[in-house]
Amino acid sequence: MQHYVEVLVADQSYHGNGALTYRCMQQLTTGSIVTVPLRNKNVLGIVTRHVAKPAFAVKDISDISSLPALPAHLLQLLSWMRTYYPSPLGTIVQQFLPKQLAKKPAQPVTSPSFSPPNLPPLTTEQHQALSAIRGPGLHILHGETGSGKTRIYIELAKNCIAEGKSVIVLTPEISLIPQLAASFQQSFGEKVVVMHSQLTEAQRQRTWVDILQQKGPLIVVGTRSALFVPLRAVGLIVIDESHEAAYKQEQTPYYHATRVASKLAQLQQSVMILGSATPSLTDYYIAKAKQRPVLRMQQTATSSDTPLEKTIHVVDLRDRTKFTKSPYLSDELIASAAEALKQHAQILLFLNRRGTARIVFCDACGWQATCPHCDLPLVYHGDSHRVRCHTCTYSSAVPSGCPQCRNTSVIFKSIGTKAIQDEISRLFPSAKIQRFDTDNNKAERLEHHYQTVKEGGVDIIVGTQTLAKGLDLPKLSLVGVIIADTSLSFPDFTAQERTYQLLSQVLGRVGRGHRAGKAIIQTYAPDSPLVEAVLTKNWEEFYQKELAERRQFLFPPYCHLLKLTCRRASRASAQSTSKKLVNQLFLLKLPIIIEGPAPAFHEKIQNKYQWQIVVKSKRREALLSVVSQLPAGWSYNIDPTNLL
Repeated sequence: MQHYVEVLVADQSYHGNGALTYRCMQQLTTGSIVTVPLRNKNVLGIVTRHVAKPAFAVKDISDISSLPALPAHLLQLLSWMRTYYPSPLGTIVQQFLPKQLAKKPAQPVTSPSFSPPNLPPLTTEQHQALSAIRGPGLHILHGETGSGKTRIYIELAKNCIAEGKSVIVLTPEISLIPQLAASFQQSFGEKVVVMHSQLTEAQRQRTWVDILQQKGPLIVVGTRSALFVPLRAVGLIVIDESHEAAYKQEQTPYYHATRVASKLAQLQQSVMILGSATPSLTDYYIAKAKQRPVLRMQQTATSSDTPLEKTIHVVDLRDRTKFTKSPYLSDELIASAAEALKQHAQILLFLNRRGTARIVFCDACGWQATCPHCDLPLVYHGDSHRVRCHTCTYSSAVPSGCPQCRNTSVIFKSIGTKAIQDEISRLFPSAKIQRFDTDNNKAERLEHHYQTVKEGGVDIIVGTQTLAKGLDLPKLSLVGVIIADTSLSFPDFTAQERTYQLLSQVLGRVGRGHRAGKAIIQTYAPDSPLVEAVLTKNWEEFYQKELAERRQFLFPPYCHLLKLTCRRASRASAQSTSKKLVNQLFLLKLPIIIEGPAPAFHEKIQNKYQWQIVVKSKRREALLSVVSQLPAGWSYNIDPTNLL
């Protein structure tokens, strides 16, 4: 007997908005996984429902998988994503299926006899946090670095597994997975499954099939894509280092893992934990507005027989008398590094040099060029010798002198981690030095060297923000922040928050209860309120000031954002195309505010000129309406974490 079913196809080449109809010779259940012909190839798909025989010709399903159907809550999540993150349907469905199914039959995960270790007693604050987590929904775990947030996750996971429900634990970077997975494997053994994009395609397929076939509860540790694994019942979702921008996918469908996890938790009535030493300002605001718990932990979890001192020193980068041995590393930092090496301790040197932005500032007083309309740093453009705001249309000639102190030495400065690695090699030629940043090839990445680094096999670690995220290095005794002000130079509304988070996180790599620690911060603004907030851990005051500024200039969490981008062969074409769209948007008469058009942060990419328009609205539906009416040739990112 012939049957007709609608199938959601998982292929990015399918840009339609609805399911496709296929014919099969047997009754299929909703959620069945099938292989169907799409143009000139076969792709995976998900059966959604049976339909009557259509009036048009249809193709036959190529193959029906013998695997169990996808859980109903994943189909509900997929349906929600179609409306919340408007994207080609094939791209959204791809998040829920592997590229293809493993050819060899997968075996269900088995759990051999396993004896979990005796964990140390919970601290008072850990007891209090666990007692406060009652019932499903959002909980923010605001724990200082080293306060034992992972232990909270493990205790909650024990309760969840005992109830027969699975756990999803997310981390923002693949480099952090070995450490986090090892913590859970000590307590749960083979129940822990790792899922991330650096697994081979065969490994991902096999793991995905294993999860789908498993009848008992599992703990899945992975990056944001682990949200879509086919677990039967999810009782706990943990988003560790929840403040990190890496949870936002920067390709279509541009979803944010925190928002998707919130919907999944709602569908499954799960406990959801956002864990961070520096919670996202938006997450904090939403939790307060919805009267959800914000659980504070400040006590170091690792105990020691003797008090372990942690000191922080600030070095003024403007005072060049403190840099007699190196243009980048202060005499104090060099001396402290020499002493740490003498004690066979580890050193971490941090420089967050992302992108190619240049800092326009005065080396005499620390003044920095900012936009008068957005209060955001201006970026220097060498081709036109002008400074521009990349959020609004403001631009001006490069100042010939400092407007504050009249000093003529307004400079453009930029150094990277490679320069620091070369400099430290010159100063300490016998030290074992390793650099970790986005220039690393696959074999050089931190996740492949984590155990060596943890055990002290590297003397000096040099790197970018990867090193600031959640690493617990017992042998580390010295942290040096080469330039604390780098992320402040980015022309974006999140620059202050991001700098506060990065500095707080990297300083948290020492003083975690393993040994005495020292941190040296080199900065052009040693007396700035931001540096003061980091040193005093005055989180509440800093966040309140940031919220007030966001409210004044209308940025999230007080509005929703939509970034529209076009690429053209010439700057003039990109500019005229953008102006034309702005005029069309005004005609829609929607409750929106339009900023721009302006050149994108990286204006020229692959010989194309990129311009952008920023649309703000207090109603997200208005932005979705804009997306639905965009002309061809425009890309969009709804709810971007930044406007770069």
